[in-house]
Amino acid sequence: MVPSVAATACIGVALAQGALAASFSVSGQSFKVTTKELVGEGFSQYGALDEGYTLDGKKTAHPVAVSAFKSATIKSLCQSVVTPNIPVLGNVSLILRAGDGAEPVEAKNLYIDVADLNADATFTNIDIGVAAKDASKGPGMKGGGEQANPFGFAQQADKAVLKDVKQTAWATTAGTFKLSGLKMSLSTGVKECY
Repeated sequence: MVPSVAATACIGVALAQGALAASFSVSGQSFKVTTKELVGEGFSQYGALDEGYTLDGKKTAHPVAVSAFKSATIKSLCQSVVTPNIPVLGNVSLILRAGDGAEPVEAKNLYIDVADLNADATFTNIDIGVAAKDASKGPGMKGGGEQANPFGFAQQADKAVLKDVKQTAWATTAGTFKLSGLKMSLSTGVKECY
């Protein structure tokens, strides 16, 4: 029992320090994200399955491409999610903006579970077709009960620059996530980043 308690304690410390990303059941709502520019150091990407719920509480799963970065800076971040059919109000939109000024958004050990992505991308020293467990340029696979094949397809690069990003995602996790100039607003109706 002592080794398992020690291992659990080590995992807890690693999570707190941002060395590992925790897995969780995703909500019944995907969200949209736009950025003017994302510059990521230590990039990897692999396939996974996000387990979660529908809005009426049924179990479901979503195939995703996990984009992982050891560190990233993000200019002009917009994140939006629409909650439908709230009694009396109807649809309610949440919009979060950050990194519009001189200070960009900064993240360490960033994992984005992407369902759809459009961007102009430039990769430095890219390797395509590596086994996911061997994609060592990025921060490693999430772990924590993640549904991903460590022997499946992955790609990695020393650096990734994505411009004019539009994406739909199911989850984002990070060791640290600094949102400079954070602005959040709620409004009725459907108002999204794109």
